[in-house]
Amino acid sequence: MGKKKVNPKKERYAKFRKEKSTTMDVRMPDLTPEQHKQKQEDEMTISRFMRFNRPPKTKYDKIKK
Repeated sequence: MGKKKVNPKKERYAKFRKEKSTTMDVRMPDLTPEQHKQKQEDEMTISRFMRFNRPPKTKYDKIKK
């Protein structure tokens, strides 16, 4: 049985390899009160836009109803 050869290049650069975490941190950052207020205002603006600016009806929808 022969000895297993060790690659010198792998040994030399092993110190640069880091263990990588398999889990991701997807938590939202903590917002300041001003940022929280701005976020609420933005969400209200978007919901108002989506509520009142509906796309025009297509020709098929007009015939159907």
